[in-house]
Amino acid sequence: QLRLAESGGGLVQAGDSLILSCTFSGGAFSFEKYAMGWFRRAPEKDREFVATISGSGSDSDVADSAKGRFTISRNNTKNMVYLEMNSLRPEDTATYYCAAAGPSISRRSYDYHYWGRGTQVTVST
Repeated sequence: QLRLAESGGGLVQAGDSLILSCTFSGGAFSFEKYAMGWFRRAPEKDREFVATISGSGSDSDVADSAKGRFTISRNNTKNMVYLEMNSLRPEDTATYYCAAAGPSISRRSYDYHYWGRGTQVTVST
């Protein structure tokens, strides 16, 4: 059974950095067969796309709100995907979710079939 486990969230101040990690295990296929994504949900808001990366790591996409501040990467040897977040803003406060999709990157949450439980990021002023 495929499982995703996020870690690295916390309470930080505006302007700080955080690196979120997601550990992949138990997939029917090897990790590199899955495109991976990060999404977030702020209180009383819809789930929002943050970033996605292809199975090989050669292709990626980042939401406009995060472009220039957030970077997605993966280590296929360790079965992990990362979200490096710099220059954090209070509006980045949300629960961040890691998700696994088919082979192609996507901004659409319905393309992702497996989800972690999330890690909370809180950015104070």
